[in-house]
Amino acid sequence: MKDISCKLLVLGAGPGGYVCAIRAGQLGIDTVIVEAGKPGGTCLNVGCIPSKALIHAAEEFDKAMHMAGGKSPLGISVEAPKLDLAKTISWKDGIVGRLNIGVAGLLKKAGVKIVQGRGRFRDGRTLEVETETGMQVIRSDTMVIATGSAPVELPALPFGGPVISSTEALALTKLPEKLVVVGGGYIGLELGTAFAKLGSKVTVVEAEPRVLPQYDAELTRPVVKRLGELGITVLTGAKAKRLSSKGDALLVETKDGAEKKLPADKVLVTVGRKPVMEGWGLEELDLDRAGKFLRIDEQCRTSMRGIYAIGDVTGEPMLAHRAIAQGEMVAEIVGGHKRSWDKRCIPAICFTDPEIVTAGLSPEEARKAGREVKIGQFPFSANGRAMTKMGEDGFVRVVARADNQLVLGIQAVGQGVSELSAAFGLAIEMGATLEDIAGTIHSHPTQGEGFQEAALKALGHALHI
Repeated sequence: MKDISCKLLVLGAGPGGYVCAIRAGQLGIDTVIVEAGKPGGTCLNVGCIPSKALIHAAEEFDKAMHMAGGKSPLGISVEAPKLDLAKTISWKDGIVGRLNIGVAGLLKKAGVKIVQGRGRFRDGRTLEVETETGMQVIRSDTMVIATGSAPVELPALPFGGPVISSTEALALTKLPEKLVVVGGGYIGLELGTAFAKLGSKVTVVEAEPRVLPQYDAELTRPVVKRLGELGITVLTGAKAKRLSSKGDALLVETKDGAEKKLPADKVLVTVGRKPVMEGWGLEELDLDRAGKFLRIDEQCRTSMRGIYAIGDVTGEPMLAHRAIAQGEMVAEIVGGHKRSWDKRCIPAICFTDPEIVTAGLSPEEARKAGREVKIGQFPFSANGRAMTKMGEDGFVRVVARADNQLVLGIQAVGQGVSELSAAFGLAIEMGATLEDIAGTIHSHPTQGEGFQEAALKALGHALHI
């Protein structure tokens, strides 16, 4: 094959990589992107998008089940629904496929050359790619590493057979009758909740004293309550040990030291994700580390000149929208624009039932930073729109400085609150005060009014509580 030379080479076509390449192409930069799989990376193919599709299908099935059981207060009754999981997965795959085509089309529109294959650095300016038609060598002035992350595997529970990662869970065409989820973080609870709604008997095993330990207990309380309503068993302070000799159960050490046997058709391990640091020639480069991640500066530059890194390989928070923002920024820097990473907050969403949104600092984080704070909290039980959606369990909370009322953080838990994340992030990025939020007219009736009411509460004059 003839060698390729370009101005910018991006290794990895996940959310960060493909956005970086598209923006670079728009700026007229000669760009090549290398990807072994389908465009979109983990998020599009086996993460964010397919999991939300499964969650939505599970919600619809659960609603139908309640209507069939005569439990709906809406006066709606239906025949008992049936689930064809293979058809559900096919629908999910159709969405992913359309988005794959869309990403490839956007890259092409921007003039980006796509090289399909596994890329490996030969040195800081050269990448060799193993393609279906042979070895392709690409030379570039500037490199961007966007290799993403992968599920963490437990030594005692290697993936294979009944032990699955989120990737395999999202491709199941037969519903497991008994599902044990190891790890009570956001991935485990999102998928565990979905499978419980579809009809699986779900048990969650979490080593920490409570599930979702990265969030404060007040935010997670409505989620824990809902887990119980769905019949999900939660074992906290428990450690997964190994599969039973027959492979049909998980042996767990409970918090009192006893061993418990949990029958399981599938064991879903969701104990975190790790940066992909192997297989792309890291040993050929002299890149500094920050723990298990690549160290970068405020412009995503690594310790080697001309090499940038973005996304999950650069550390927490390992979120697609962080990678997207980094990718767009790096493309503009390569194009000669003055840019640096000065984000005040990166909103995070947990798509459980109900959903959780956080942006900026929690009350505890603000106090640890030495701030005196004002806190305003408004319950959805006093919000008309939430009541009409039967989503009264939850609240919006605003954390602000006590001296100048600058908003430091916003959190919410409730049905559909993921859609409030943009408003929360915008308020913090724009340096909003409590008066700014309270003085902004919010549409009625919406759950977004809870945001305004929380600000009013912090100011001492809430209207509807």
